[in-house]
Amino acid sequence: MLNIRKAAATLGATALLATPIVALSATPAVAADRELRCHGAEVDFEVDKERKGNRAGFEVDIDVDDARPGSKWRIKLRHDGKLVHSKVYTADRDGEIDVNKWRKNTKGKDRFKAVVKPAGAKACTSVITRR
Repeated sequence: MLNIRKAAATLGATALLATPIVALSATPAVAADRELRCHGAEVDFEVDKERKGNRAGFEVDIDVDDARPGSKWRIKLRHDGKLVHSKVYTADRDGEIDVNKWRKNTKGKDRFKAVVKPAGAKACTSVITRR
C-alpha cells in the first residue's frame, strides 16, 4: 500500500510541475488575422511577426477560398502606404488562391492593407496594423 501512495504522490507532483512548462510551450505565435466575405468567396488576411535569421519582419498571407474555379482576382498589398504587390491570379479548380509575402519590419507601427478584387466587381479591403 505504501508503494501505491508513493507512486501516486510522485505522479501527481510530476503532473503539477509539468503543467506550467506545457502551458508555456503551447503559447500561440503573435498574429493578426482578418476574415471577410468578398463576392461569394472567403478571404483570410493574416500577418505574423517572425524572424528569419537575424532579420525581423512579417509573414503576410492572403488566402481566397470558395471562389469560382477559373475566376480572375487582382490582389494588392500595401505596406505603410506603399504598393508592394499587385498581381492578377486565377482561382484553381478548388476555387483557391494563396499569396505569401515576406516584409521586413519598419520603424514604429507597420500597417498592411490587402485589396482583393474579382474581375468586373468592386474591391474588398482589410487593414492590419502591427507593432
